[in-house]
Amino acid sequence: MREHRGVSREELQQSALVAVAVLLVLGVVAAWSVLIPGVSAWENIVVALIGSLRLTGPVAAAFAAWVAVRRRRGTGRRSLTTWQAMRAPLAILVAVVGSFTATVLVLAVRTMLTEQVGRLLPSGLVMGVAGLALYVTIGWVTGWQLPWTITPVLAALGCYGLFTWLAQGKTWADQLAPATREPYDVFQGLSSTAFTDQTLWLLGVSTALLLGWAALVTRQALVLAGSLLAVLAAGTGMARLLTEPPTIAAQRVVYSCQEWPITVCVHPGMRTGLPELGSEFVKIASRLAGTPGEFSRLEQRPRSDGDTLPDGAIPIHVDDLSNGFADEAADEFVEGLAQECDGTPAGGYRDIVVAWLRGKPLPSGPLPEHQYAAAWFSGLTETQRREWLRLHYADFVGCRLQGGHFGGQAAQTPQPGQFAQATRTGQATQADQATQAGQDDRAYQDDQISRNDRAYQNGLPGPFVQAPQAPQAGQAGQAPQAPQAGLGRPPGHHGRAARTWSPDGPPAGEPAGRTRGETARRTTEEAHRRG
Repeated sequence: MREHRGVSREELQQSALVAVAVLLVLGVVAAWSVLIPGVSAWENIVVALIGSLRLTGPVAAAFAAWVAVRRRRGTGRRSLTTWQAMRAPLAILVAVVGSFTATVLVLAVRTMLTEQVGRLLPSGLVMGVAGLALYVTIGWVTGWQLPWTITPVLAALGCYGLFTWLAQGKTWADQLAPATREPYDVFQGLSSTAFTDQTLWLLGVSTALLLGWAALVTRQALVLAGSLLAVLAAGTGMARLLTEPPTIAAQRVVYSCQEWPITVCVHPGMRTGLPELGSEFVKIASRLAGTPGEFSRLEQRPRSDGDTLPDGAIPIHVDDLSNGFADEAADEFVEGLAQECDGTPAGGYRDIVVAWLRGKPLPSGPLPEHQYAAAWFSGLTETQRREWLRLHYADFVGCRLQGGHFGGQAAQTPQPGQFAQATRTGQATQADQATQAGQDDRAYQDDQISRNDRAYQNGLPGPFVQAPQAPQAGQAGQAPQAPQAGLGRPPGHHGRAARTWSPDGPPAGEPAGRTRGETARRTTEEAHRRG
């Protein structure tokens, strides 16, 4: 190009180099932001490269508009041949495609350093090039028709707004934008047929616009005829996109599994998340053991999958491996065990059980009975809580938990004094469990005894104690059976030495709760005196 045409060849080359560098950096950053964290799959790379067009496309359109404005001012009203008209936009397109190719190479090198699953779809890369061609064509035609200084900015903003609106729309028009839905489903895969149809549409409409502009500038009928043929190609691609059902290139997923301590299976592209998922869900599995909700196998499934799994296996949903993904999957699973019951008193009781399953502090709840229930439940051991959940699992799932399930009387609100006593008992029991091996049982009784403890020691029925049944015939010498763990005793009194019964029961005049060793010693001394 000569100097009087508004932009010299040297200036165009320097501008092209700057544009390539800017588009390369911007493309890598944009693609990296679209990558699904932790997914090692070639489909993830293709989706990221196409997603980078949302930023690199408008920049390419602005660059093309800037060159077109300079070229239009230098050309004036002189007539141009077809080659003279097409040379500059084609050079811009070559520079833009070069930056896209460099972005592909950068991500490919990063990808080849790690093991990837799936396959690289060339049709997806070609569709990305076709999308850039459309951006460049729109920018060039806009800059030529509106040779203003502000036109490059208008072209960039217009392209960004138009294609963002199309891509995020819920109508058929979203398939016409040079983009793909994000994030993609790792189990569904990508469609080569859809990419091919979209490429035909994008190249057809780009060629039609560029040849139509060239026919207007050169006034040549042959160029106009080529533009009409390009319109037919674009129409064919649009018809195929809108009428043909998408052909998904999904392959049978061979799970990557971790077998211990529980079996966890995920998509092979997310196998790096197996240790964290196993560590998070083994705690939940231990608390659900022995209940109707127990499981021994986890399988990652798509959210749209409605297939049932065999007994002992549960589905989990993991969208990516960003920070906290295992916590989110565990929260979603536990919250899905029981139906929501917001706005009812049962919701507070449900939250207590859910917090325990997740290993979080028990919530006090908005009502006094919720606080009482949390204090009572905190006093149980893990074994007793599992037994409690086994018995009341149906009520937990159906949102039918009441105060009677937590050591209180049904439909009875605890008095303030009872709540304070239960709270102190629960807190003391937690401290006792933490230092149980080094505590003296008598000091524990002196410090933590309550009215319910006395009732238990005297063999009387209390709020948490069931009265012992009368012995059956032939069992007169047997001691009454103690209540089952977690179902009748007060919090903190499970299996202690001071609660054991001797085979013959406590000697007359001796307080109940004496240890087996003390009873045996006194029995031996009494036998010596009698002898």
